[in-house]
Amino acid sequence: MATVRHAHTVWQGDLLKGSGVVTLDSSGLGSYDVSWPARSEEPNGKTSPEELIAAAHSSCFSMALSHGLAGAGTPPTRLETKADVTFQPGEGITGIHLTVRGEVPGLDAEQFEAAAADAKKNCPVSQALTGTTITLTAELV
Repeated sequence: MATVRHAHTVWQGDLLKGSGVVTLDSSGLGSYDVSWPARSEEPNGKTSPEELIAAAHSSCFSMALSHGLAGAGTPPTRLETKADVTFQPGEGITGIHLTVRGEVPGLDAEQFEAAAADAKKNCPVSQALTGTTITLTAELV
């Protein structure tokens, strides 16, 4: 069964001087301030579309990798995934780099890297972002 999640943004003003609030409607977890300076300069306590994409990508990738490892008989003890989304004003999102560190008993580094590459290719967020170059660093700890 398909699921649909909802968020909305209220924006006031022009791009450079305006600001907005994005609200996570489905979960009710909160509302977060957004602005152009937070996107193109320093966050200063506000979020950006790129940070929200990084959160979505790191969590989706972790779920996909955990599922793949468990399906292969080597469930992870712990995965820590970081997503770095690069935004270049005037160009857009120019790349995403995933870094995963994992504790996976019974797996060697080569097997972990192969499982991570498969998760990168097949997680739904990666698939939704196919227009962007996505790179990966995978390390067993």
